[in-house]
Amino acid sequence: MVRPYTVTGGRTRPAEAGLDMISIVVATRERVDWSALEPEHAAILRLCERPVSVAELSAQLDLPMTVVKVLLGDLIADGDVLARAPMPASDPPHMSVLQAVLDGIRRL
Repeated sequence: MVRPYTVTGGRTRPAEAGLDMISIVVATRERVDWSALEPEHAAILRLCERPVSVAELSAQLDLPMTVVKVLLGDLIADGDVLARAPMPASDPPHMSVLQAVLDGIRRL
């Protein structure tokens, strides 16, 4: 087992501060020099061939979210990955809808 701080080179904060767990990321390049990448960066790029959330990457790689964000920050800085912030909710749910959901959960 490799310690998370080893994977990130001791870094605990991503260079790209705007990443959220539901941010969508996708690889931007079809050709990559795989030999120049660390194994974790390569694994992320392979998974990013299709749009995927940061949370999905974390789960699929079995790495902590913070580690994935740091590694994604590297790939974004190199232009290998593009990140899109989650779409903001247009209107917050009405209180009656939230109450109905809560009531339904309590009945379970």
